[in-house]
Amino acid sequence: MTILLSELYGRRILTADGRFLGKIEEVILNFEDKEVSHLLLQKITDFERSSDVREMIAKNSVLYKRVMNFGDTVIVKGK
Repeated sequence: MTILLSELYGRRILTADGRFLGKIEEVILNFEDKEVSHLLLQKITDFERSSDVREMIAKNSVLYKRVMNFGDTVIVKGK
């Protein structure tokens, strides 16, 4: 499936049991592995004031590996 990154922003993310986690605000790409790494639930600029950006990303993102279904709503495993 091919999709523009700009089409991802604002899509709702739900767990498989229907719990709302948030909306996609940013996407982290891993260029070395040529894959999407994380879907962020906050804008990356919100993390700039944090002393530990990695921790903030971990707390406010979903690993793309958890995605089960990708449509108008994104369904992910657990959390």
